[in-house]
Amino acid sequence: QVQLVESGGGLVQAGGSLRLSCVASGSTFSDYGTGWFRQAPGREREFLAAISWSGGSTYYADSVKGRFTISGEYDKRTVHLQLTNLAPEDTDDYLCEAAMGCTGWECYAQEGRYVYWGQGTQVTVSS
Repeated sequence: QVQLVESGGGLVQAGGSLRLSCVASGSTFSDYGTGWFRQAPGREREFLAAISWSGGSTYYADSVKGRFTISGEYDKRTVHLQLTNLAPEDTDDYLCEAAMGCTGWECYAQEGRYVYWGQGTQVTVSS
């Protein structure tokens, strides 16, 4: 069992930056990779980025590559998502999710592979 708690969302002007954090707890945390998704009402969750705790490999959606950066602090059980050059279309609820047994981009990009997720943190970008 893994519990995830996101933080760091808020209101920011276009062109600004935010740093989201996801703190994980649970006895089998090291067995999971962590991904960030975002979702707006009525839309499917969109994969953004993921990090594998075994080896530290990172994976990104093409739509955010170069603007968003995922990183992890294993000793603090924390995964960050740095958002830069934000635009109004980045306004969404951002969720941290945990997947087990994933290897490679195709696996981490599939929302159905994730078995735990947090409550989300809202990011609002004003124009």
